[in-house]
Amino acid sequence: MLERLKCMMIKEFIQVFRNPKMRAVVIVMPLVQTMVFGYAVTTDVNHVPTAVYDQSQTPDSRNLIDKFSHSGYFDIQTYLTNDQQINELLNYGKVSTIIHIPPDYSKKIATGEKAPVQIIVDGTDSNTAGVVLSYSGRIIGDSTTLLLQEKSGGTRKDSVGVNLETRAWFNENLTSRNFYVPGVIAIIVMLVTLLLTSMAVVREKELGTMEQIIVTPISPFEFILGKTMPSIMIGFANVAFITLLGVFWFNIPVRGSLLLLFLSTTLFLMTTIGIGLLISTVSETQQQAMMSTFFFYFPAVLLSGFMFPIANMPDIVQFFTYLNPLRYFLIIIRGIFLKGIGITVLWPQLAALLALGSVVLFAAVRRFRKNLA
Repeated sequence: MLERLKCMMIKEFIQVFRNPKMRAVVIVMPLVQTMVFGYAVTTDVNHVPTAVYDQSQTPDSRNLIDKFSHSGYFDIQTYLTNDQQINELLNYGKVSTIIHIPPDYSKKIATGEKAPVQIIVDGTDSNTAGVVLSYSGRIIGDSTTLLLQEKSGGTRKDSVGVNLETRAWFNENLTSRNFYVPGVIAIIVMLVTLLLTSMAVVREKELGTMEQIIVTPISPFEFILGKTMPSIMIGFANVAFITLLGVFWFNIPVRGSLLLLFLSTTLFLMTTIGIGLLISTVSETQQQAMMSTFFFYFPAVLLSGFMFPIANMPDIVQFFTYLNPLRYFLIIIRGIFLKGIGITVLWPQLAALLALGSVVLFAAVRRFRKNLA
């Protein structure tokens, strides 16, 4: 049995790495996607292109502009001289934020009145606009408080109000890279194992070699194991590679147990391998298998919480996410990387993966054996 299984696995590895397209999927794609999510895909808002319309032209207004300029969030690119320039800059997308300081700004500050400052934001990207408004409100509030205290000789206490101090746990700097890169492990492992498993089996059907394999001494169990083991090994290799890349290149912390990470990967692979085998039983060509794989893969990613919070989805959609193994694996990975939590906290997700994997793998193997018979 071991000799037959060994030969089957060697054959699969040769077929995978002999095909240039498959080599790209296994080797190049994990690297490219990790780099893309590490550098390009980010919700951090920095260096916002900004214009200033300062009608006050006083030391107080220039001090406020300096606060914006040195905050690291705003890049002041131009200064406006009239109202018409506002529409022109926003319409052509030359800037996304305009700071408008009215003529009586300094006068109202001196008399202790409310001094309005207008922040005009391009709301096309609602997420960025909301973050910019939040940053602006904080900068203006801090600057105004300091001005009022200075002009009152430090005796103005009512302007201080509540002193809010914030602290973020787990991801202290709120870096979106730390959130996305660990998730790449899950989506890469799912895609690679789905493609390899479904394509490896249907390839035999398309080439007409399935009948030759059936008449050999190899058993259905050995055939299934020989076909899936290379995918499992490549899946573990991808987990190790992306983890090393995230830790040593992007400085993403791993606060939890690596042993638990690979244990959960094993449970997750049960589901992806099972789904790949199911796809292979309903596909007659490699093109059909690839299309079926992506038909399942893209909704699974969208409903996993990788990019969009599940809590924001409609109730009926949230129900279907409980059938998505990627949802549970993402919680586990982010918990291990960022929170350092263990099996005492993550056991519900591990149990869900075990249940889904057992059901899917059992159904796939049962249907596959029937096809081989």
